[in-house]
Amino acid sequence: MSLSLRKITAALALAGVAAPGLSIAQDSSAPFMEEIVVTATKRAQTLQDIPIAVSVTSSETIERAQIQDISDLQSVVPSLRVSQLQSSTNTNFVIRGFGNGANNPGIEPSVGVFIDGVYRSRSAGAISDLPNLERVEVLRGPQSTLFGKNASAGVINIVTAKPSGESAGQVSGTIGNYGQFIAKGNVEAALSDTAAFSLAASTNTRDGYVENTNPGGGSDLNNRDRQSFRGQLLLNPSDATEIRFIADYDTIDEKCCATVNIVAGPTLGAIQFAGGDLIANDRESLETKTNIDPNNQLDNTGLSMQIDHDFDSFTFTSITSFRNVDSRYDIDADFTSADIITNEILSDIDTFTQEFRLTSTGGDKLDWMVGGFYFDESVEYQDDLPFGTQYRRYLDALAIGAGAPGAIGTVEAILGLPVGQAFGQVGQGFTHQSTLDNEAISLFGQFDFHLSDALTATVGLSYTKDEKQASTTQTRADAFSGVDRVELGTAVIFNALTGLAPTPQNFALVPSAFQGALGAASNPATNPFAGLAGFQFLPPYVDFPNAVESGESDDDELSYTFRLAYDVNDSLNVYGGVSTGFKATSWNLSRDAAPFAEDVAALRAAGLIPANFVSGTRFAGPEEATVYELGLKSSFERGSFNIALFDQSIKGFQSNAFVGTGFNLTSAGEQSTKGVEFDLVYYPTDSLQLTLSGTLLDPTYDSFEGAGRDPLTGEVVDLTGVDPAGINEVSLSTSFTYRFNLGSNDAYFRGDYFYEDSVPIGDLAISAFERETKNLNLAAGINTESGLGFSIWVRNATDHASLISAFASVAQAGSFSGYRTQPRTYGITVSKDF
Repeated sequence: MSLSLRKITAALALAGVAAPGLSIAQDSSAPFMEEIVVTATKRAQTLQDIPIAVSVTSSETIERAQIQDISDLQSVVPSLRVSQLQSSTNTNFVIRGFGNGANNPGIEPSVGVFIDGVYRSRSAGAISDLPNLERVEVLRGPQSTLFGKNASAGVINIVTAKPSGESAGQVSGTIGNYGQFIAKGNVEAALSDTAAFSLAASTNTRDGYVENTNPGGGSDLNNRDRQSFRGQLLLNPSDATEIRFIADYDTIDEKCCATVNIVAGPTLGAIQFAGGDLIANDRESLETKTNIDPNNQLDNTGLSMQIDHDFDSFTFTSITSFRNVDSRYDIDADFTSADIITNEILSDIDTFTQEFRLTSTGGDKLDWMVGGFYFDESVEYQDDLPFGTQYRRYLDALAIGAGAPGAIGTVEAILGLPVGQAFGQVGQGFTHQSTLDNEAISLFGQFDFHLSDALTATVGLSYTKDEKQASTTQTRADAFSGVDRVELGTAVIFNALTGLAPTPQNFALVPSAFQGALGAASNPATNPFAGLAGFQFLPPYVDFPNAVESGESDDDELSYTFRLAYDVNDSLNVYGGVSTGFKATSWNLSRDAAPFAEDVAALRAAGLIPANFVSGTRFAGPEEATVYELGLKSSFERGSFNIALFDQSIKGFQSNAFVGTGFNLTSAGEQSTKGVEFDLVYYPTDSLQLTLSGTLLDPTYDSFEGAGRDPLTGEVVDLTGVDPAGINEVSLSTSFTYRFNLGSNDAYFRGDYFYEDSVPIGDLAISAFERETKNLNLAAGINTESGLGFSIWVRNATDHASLISAFASVAQAGSFSGYRTQPRTYGITVSKDF
């Protein structure tokens, strides 16, 4: 499908109908409309004045809409999609259809997340419940000119409140269904005339909403168990200097995430033969069967210091940060009640960042900013995949289903191994260990030339250099996957031809028979053991660095922005321009990284190619983004209307697709999206606010050869000309907020509705499964003069169910699993300001 002009016209007409009487006034918006100040360009500007596409969610909206973390934010920002995958810490951020970074520690997100100016390099370090939020800014499109690391698709800029120097505080408590309990508190005060502090803490617990019906599991899954702590110290040693220290710690310990079975393929019988089962073909199920509960833990710690000093004509800013993200998750990798395969993953990431910048304090003809950003990170990653007690029985059942009963035992016998006791035994499998050291530097500058009172030209440049050193090793105990099918076939065929034992001496004695046997065994059509490939799920691995592969990447790029902005009058401005973005090479640190085909000959010559080798990818090269954009921002007597039209593309988009036993990381030749975004705020009366925001997209893979192997056919697929999966053509968010007085108290009703049209969830065989979003949220509350607040709320009021993602089931050819959306939740919140 493609986005039609009719859809665009209809949506814009809808926006116009929602604002009857919209007319641009010389006077700006009505007095009850709050002016929103943003720092999206690292310089304070009002939302209506800043000439870029940005959405802002205020602290009031965050509170009233019960937005607890970034995942909830997408219900009010239609350009943003947040997908939680197999663990609480495995989350993918997407803006305008572009984004990646989950499921592989070697991939940094294409959407950069910054919290109080500090870059969070992985989604696991950015999903916690954040206290004392002031606003969240979502910058759409490449932002590499000013944000020094991986902002090729956009930026999520989260701003928390500084200590005010006043003695104040707030506590709140929430109870809801599924046993939900949330408690938050923050306190702030002055320590002296030049020092102030704030402390904040929260706990968020909830029972799971998915029941594990397997007696061996027995827990409710997809629960919440999160705590966060945050302390700030603000110093003003002089009128010109401000120093802000932040220390934060948050933790997650949850049983997440439960899968649903979408298609139970031909392996279901083998699972049942092995002694297990699953809830088959029910994508909306709130029940699952796994022999162990998924568990994931996260400890996220950080320290930062920001120094701002005013030198009259310019301001100096320094932001220094140290962060550590330590995570672990254990899952039942086959997602059935059979004890086949479990997976334990450990990750430890240490990050240091330093930013310096100089910002002019304002001039008649020129505003400027120059700076530099330094990044140093080390990643340690371990992936254990041991076989369970029923793995061998499952292999034997697969062999029966393939018409080769006893095939595994036959191989054991041929190799002189104890039959039934050599392959597929408990504890076999492998341990995969990876490291990644990353050092990057960015130098940037942006210059706003005021050509007249109304016309401004902006030129921005950023030079980035990024160096990485990756390594992986595997300790393997899965002997069966390493059995050389060609060698085994040669031996059996030679014996059948000659009656001789397949020994080197006999091969030399009858060379013609040996060559004939080797030729027949090398052809899958004539090798009697070719079918074993379907059971050798974990083929031998080639460690790197090695004699051929250095494990190093060294990228550099010059990104730029050019933009013209014209103020038609005080209430209307238009802008247009071009921006580029950059994201460095990403390394595949997963167990599925394999040498590129072009390196195989050299590796074979070095004696490094094992049996049953299949080439793949080690890394995906840099992403280079370009966007052409035209925008309009307007204020009228009772509201505002903003719109942006864009044509955005990314060359070398880093695709990370799950293929049944792991992930295939590769570079798409080019992915592009043409689209329209709009935001309307309208006040029919002083008490009623209406909003309508929308994103209309027309995405395509302009070129994407070698997109991966289809999990059903095994064929390498070319997706050139195909619409990328998971990108909705139409996303709409609308809301109403009605404020009124109850005596001397302020009260409100609020509702918001988020809609996304139906779209295939994944590429390749997964394209048969679709996702559609229809999410209604409602809230009502009252705030008293004494500082007490009461609210009731419900999220997903209609209990709409849909898939979030889908994937080929692990070691189960023809089967597919997925993750479904959260059901209806509701609760009561009580707060007290003091």
